[in-house]
Amino acid sequence: MSLISFNQIPIDLRTPGTYVEIDNSKAYNGLLGLPTKILVIAQRLPAGNVLAKVPTLITSVDQGNVGFGIGSQMSHMLAALIKGNSFTELWACAIDDNVAGAAATGTVTVAGNATAAGTINLYIGGRRVQVGVTAAQTPAQIATAIVAAVTAMPALAVTAAAEAGVVTLTAKHKGECGNFLDLRHSYYTGEVLPAGVSLAFTAMTGGTANPLIQDVLDLIGDDWYTDIVIPYTDAVNLSAIEEKLDVNFGPLKMIDGHAWTGASGTLSALATLGNSRDNPHLTISGIKGSPTPPWEWAACLAGVSAYYLSIDPARPLQTLTLPGMLPPAIGDRFTLQERNILLHDGIATAKVDGGGNVVIERVITTYKTNAFGAADPSYLDVETLRTLATLRYDLRNFITLQFPRYKLADDGTNFARGQAVVTPNTIKATIIARFKQWEDQGLAEDVDQFKSDLIVERDTTDLNRVNCLVPPNIINQLRVLAAQLQFRL
Repeated sequence: MSLISFNQIPIDLRTPGTYVEIDNSKAYNGLLGLPTKILVIAQRLPAGNVLAKVPTLITSVDQGNVGFGIGSQMSHMLAALIKGNSFTELWACAIDDNVAGAAATGTVTVAGNATAAGTINLYIGGRRVQVGVTAAQTPAQIATAIVAAVTAMPALAVTAAAEAGVVTLTAKHKGECGNFLDLRHSYYTGEVLPAGVSLAFTAMTGGTANPLIQDVLDLIGDDWYTDIVIPYTDAVNLSAIEEKLDVNFGPLKMIDGHAWTGASGTLSALATLGNSRDNPHLTISGIKGSPTPPWEWAACLAGVSAYYLSIDPARPLQTLTLPGMLPPAIGDRFTLQERNILLHDGIATAKVDGGGNVVIERVITTYKTNAFGAADPSYLDVETLRTLATLRYDLRNFITLQFPRYKLADDGTNFARGQAVVTPNTIKATIIARFKQWEDQGLAEDVDQFKSDLIVERDTTDLNRVNCLVPPNIINQLRVLAAQLQFRL
């Protein structure tokens, strides 16, 4: 019998010749990066040529418009995500409106005859609609012109109709999301209404009954999506995605994933929403007063985060730009104190830099307490979860590559070096060497603690099993620098 454990060459081979098998188990020693794959679940319009509940690979904004209907919620979320990340593999699985739902409506009331020609810059869901106005036009005429301009822009999330100077806007989709479509005019400096004209808005309201994402979650089964973006914040849908990701996170599946959604509202409303959830696999991005809908914020945040976390899962996301997101007016922006409250209530925050760009402040999960109700910050930051997912993926795949089809023996067993035999001490040394690579990559620290606390032992009941306690001290992020400037005269 050979002292070398061949994988393919028979021991009793008598046919003359030189036979060389290839073994790749020791070929690759670099870190095995977690493959990133994004899924967007959102509503489609009947005009789209992709049916509901059909996972579709997306490579362009146009594909989203054609596949799910221009002006659909799905097309808007895909466009926002691609603007922030056009590289990561992106899939979409659409759902239809809930037949029991109602569409939100809002109004624009025009008052005053135009005393001079000008342009109305109307913003609907963050998209600008320009309406030309001529001198002496009446409110009814201007309202008709607004309807024509809205109709000429199929990418808008609403349809329009006018009567007696009042424009009624109706969301294209049924559901609660329509209630958060922002209506305003003259967002940018220099934009003014034509002389003599005024506009009054009634906020979008009356949208009810979101569709349910459970069918899509059942459909994707064990397909691995590291990031799932949804537009909903109702309890039923959030509970469904949390339950799915909790199961996937477990040791028998290890399909690590994270859910992203967004919400718009007052400090009180967002705090209430954040405190209603307590899950390490969910991020709710909270905004107030932005023209951009919260589901587009969520998609953009998910895209930007997924891209940079795939480069380095432990590096903080703070200060990264969310392209295309329109910042709230200065008076509508959350103060530092308010953002700090939200970060304690499970809501991720963003702020506006000096150039008017929306940037990430801190991306947190909704996790706040452990199973016993005690305060627990261990899963607070998204970077922590993604670092753990990366280490787990790397460790289990590396060990599998290093010891495929190996025999297991006790420490101290004498066997030839060419034999496919492994002992607990060999596995332990391999894991320590792997930790040093994690440390080199800035994913973990304190190798002495790791070696001291690492346990690798053969199971006393099942002799085919090795049990390991792997205790990495994962790297942290520089969030706060506190200094006291104690001056002297």
